[in-house]
Amino acid sequence: MKKIHLILAIYGISFSVNAQEKINWLSFEKAIELNKTNPKPILIDVYTDWCGFCKKMDKETYANNVIANYINEHFYAIKLNGEGKEDIKYKGHTYKFKQQGRTGYHELAVAFLEGKLSYPTTIFLTKKEELLQKIPGYLSKEHFEKVLAFFNTEAYNSINWEEFEKNFKSKINP
Repeated sequence: MKKIHLILAIYGISFSVNAQEKINWLSFEKAIELNKTNPKPILIDVYTDWCGFCKKMDKETYANNVIANYINEHFYAIKLNGEGKEDIKYKGHTYKFKQQGRTGYHELAVAFLEGKLSYPTTIFLTKKEELLQKIPGYLSKEHFEKVLAFFNTEAYNSINWEEFEKNFKSKINP
């Protein structure tokens, strides 16, 4: 019997070591609510269900343990469907889905992306919910790790991107 418990304990340890870290994605309203009592920068992944590069970023970038851990620790993470049907209340306004031809768009995505819908787009807001940066397109985990650190540490206040990138120490590729 002790042998079985030992084997189960060994397997349990190996399963927990290999467990995939997942990003704690929040609804838009929940992230804003949490930010009121415990301010953090906000990361918004603007995507659509049909977007191939959005799926690739989910599978290769957001699924990386280093990326997921970093986001969970330092950001409120939001997935915003650019064609989502649910109303979102933000800063006294209700943003809705708008039908356009056979498809449509969500007004909040349009507002953040200033009418230039591009998927995926990663948006960074400051702790005060001010738009800091929007980065259109697929981001590899290696590049995204640098971007996350640049915005989380507020390095943008004192150093340019090129200098930051040159001195960055990766945890993905040490």
